Amino acid sequence: MSNHIVSRERPESESTLAELRGASARMAPHWSAPREPAPAPVPPSHIHGVVVEPASARLIDATAEYGG
Repeated sequence: MSNHIVSRERPESESTLAELRGASARMAPHWSAPREPAPAPVPPSHIHGVVVEPASARLIDATAEYGG
């Protein structure tokens, strides 16, 4: 039988989820994106060439109750 000494320390490249979340929270201010104005709505008359199958349209129509 051989005696192996096992280190209880984590390798440097492994981090816990809490450590990763903390690092992300600290970095978030450094990566903020500039606020851009929301794009203007496009009137349906300007939308050309879009084809939606009737079954897909019914599916999308039926999901409106989930969206708010």
